[in-house]
Amino acid sequence: MREQLTSIKNQHVKDWKKLATKRGREKFNAYLLDGWHLVEEALKSDIHLTELIGTAEELATHEDIVARFDQVYEVTPMILKHVMDTVTPQGIAAVAELPDQRFNGQVDLKGAWLMLDRVQDPGNVGTMVRTADAAGFAGVIVSHKSADLFNPKVVRSMQGSQFHLKLYTGDLTKWIQDFKVQEIPVYGTQLNPKAKNFRTVNPGRNFALIMGNEGHGMAEELLAQTTANLYIPMKGEAESLNVAISAGILMFELNQQALDE
Repeated sequence: MREQLTSIKNQHVKDWKKLATKRGREKFNAYLLDGWHLVEEALKSDIHLTELIGTAEELATHEDIVARFDQVYEVTPMILKHVMDTVTPQGIAAVAELPDQRFNGQVDLKGAWLMLDRVQDPGNVGTMVRTADAAGFAGVIVSHKSADLFNPKVVRSMQGSQFHLKLYTGDLTKWIQDFKVQEIPVYGTQLNPKAKNFRTVNPGRNFALIMGNEGHGMAEELLAQTTANLYIPMKGEAESLNVAISAGILMFELNQQALDE
């Protein structure tokens, strides 16, 4: 079914606009994908997409993809600009079903995992999820006080990596204990002379890495629960690295050690 919409006062448009907020995403159990790249990545991954939204010009460029949707809305550029949280929307969007991010007690913890403690910048969260995907990690777990995984800015930064990883939101203390029960090491990160140089640890194939808040690092109660806390030695005068940069270095280096075994 294809329907034309021309007013931002239309109820569908109002509902899509609400997906920019966490409350709206939870209410409708959905979030928005912006652009053909994310739509195609979702379709390849068998993600449930409920609606396709696009301008007449964009819909005409991918008729094969349009034909895969039961519900298509042809909208004006003004409507897309109103709905999407971007200065220049790409002319196409889709409504995706929000995955269940809760721990169900049956998660396979094998492989490398990234945990984020109160990381609040959406760009950092999205970048780290994307880097975890590139580094071969199994999944990412974010604390409740981190940026929401399906915030529009996080989604743009992830660039489709959310379709390739297991993603959860929860209490990191509980997750640390779950890893420990399975005798999987959990590494924290800390700017502290007492922490270990990351090059001196050999994590094996199964491990978890925690990255902390941009300004304050990891919470003390989490640092006290880890197997070891790591730091990245720096030759220059900079006091610290951006958390996403640090995470990238550690994820690639630690997981590469395991893959080289």
